[in-house]
Amino acid sequence: MTTLHLGQEPPLAGDEVAALLGSLDRLRGYLLWKCGGLDADGIRATLGPSTLTLGGLLKHAAVVEAITLAWKLHGRRPFAPFGDADWDDADWHVRVEDDDTPEALERLFVESVAQGQALVDEAIAADGLDFTADVHDDEGRHPDLRRLLHDLIEEYGRHVGHADLIRESVDGLVGEDPAPGTFPGIYNV
Repeated sequence: MTTLHLGQEPPLAGDEVAALLGSLDRLRGYLLWKCGGLDADGIRATLGPSTLTLGGLLKHAAVVEAITLAWKLHGRRPFAPFGDADWDDADWHVRVEDDDTPEALERLFVESVAQGQALVDEAIAADGLDFTADVHDDEGRHPDLRRLLHDLIEEYGRHVGHADLIRESVDGLVGEDPAPGTFPGIYNV
């Protein structure tokens, strides 16, 4: 069983690993908070001309965890259920299907984060942030774990902003941090 601590402040004076992972976990938690506690209509709500939804953001973030940390980092097939996804359908990873419940999407996200974090822990144990990723560019250059963590932080930062705007349009929830006692942030997976 994995215990995730999401949405908490990164360490003020930690080392590079603690700072990167703390920042990533905080953003993971913010996304979960902004997308949580809604009914089926809430996770399907859109804002303006965009088709992006809070449920779609949770699904997309779960996919990004699988692609970045299984495939790019370790060269492994993306973990379930993404290894069997219809990759020819460009929008499947952001579309909320009729049978996607808020609880199922939250569970999908939390389980993907747990699996992704296990892959990060594996890389750190092997070679720290200097762990060489499997993926490479056209010139054969491989990023290290550090670079992929920065990419994930950038990805989450962008989508937390999207979630913030969509959520405010759904029920008026605003703010940088959850009110005390309203978001547990600790998940056992």
